[in-house]
Amino acid sequence: MKQEELQAIASQLKHPTGEKGIEMANMMNETNINMTKHSIQNLNISNENRILELGHGNAGHVEFLFEQAEKIKYYGLEMSELMFQEARQINRNFVSQKQAFFSLYNGNEIPFEDDFFDKIFTVNTLYFWQKPSELLLEIYRVLKPNGNFCLTFAQEDFMKQLPFTQFEFELYDTEKAQKLIAKTAFKIVYTETQTEKVKSKTGELVDRDYTTIVLEK
Repeated sequence: MKQEELQAIASQLKHPTGEKGIEMANMMNETNINMTKHSIQNLNISNENRILELGHGNAGHVEFLFEQAEKIKYYGLEMSELMFQEARQINRNFVSQKQAFFSLYNGNEIPFEDDFFDKIFTVNTLYFWQKPSELLLEIYRVLKPNGNFCLTFAQEDFMKQLPFTQFEFELYDTEKAQKLIAKTAFKIVYTETQTEKVKSKTGELVDRDYTTIVLEK
C-alpha cells in the first residue's frame, strides 16, 4: 500500500468519516468485540450503575452491556460526528428509553461533573489520546470514589506489525501504560494480557496480544 493509503486508514481509525468511516466502524466493532466484551465483564457492573465509555465507535456492543445488570445507564463520548450518529441509530431503542446517552466531546475534557460515574471503560483508544496524563486525570475526576476504570489496548509488539500505525498512533506496552497511570492517584487492581486470533486486513488469522488494566479510584 502507498503511504497515502496507510495514512488514510490511520485517520479513519482515529476519526471515522463518510462512507469509508461506516465500513471502518463495522470492521472495528467486529475485530474488537472480544476485547470490548472482556472489558465490560471486568467492570463487574452492578444494578443502577452509571457507566461511561470513551470512543465507542458504532456502539454495536451496548446491548451486551445492558445484559450485565438491571437499571443501568450508559453514557458514550465520541469525537467522530459520524460515530455519534451511527451509535444513536444502532441503539435508538435504548436512547428512546433513556438508558443510553451519546454525546460528542473534544477528546480532552469530559463534560460531566465530579464523581458522576460508577464505572468507566475504553477500548483501543489509548493510541489516539492527545494529552494522555490530562485525560487520565479527567477520568479520575468524573469517577466515584472506589469506582473502576478499565483500560484495554493491543500491545505495541502486535501494533507495530500493522503498517498504518506509523501514522497518528502512539503505541503502548504494559510498562509504558503503567508509567502513565503512575502519574495519577489511581490504584491498579490488576493487569491481564491475553492472546486472541483476529483476521488481518488480508483475511488471514493472526495472534493479537491485548492488555486490560483495571484501576480503582
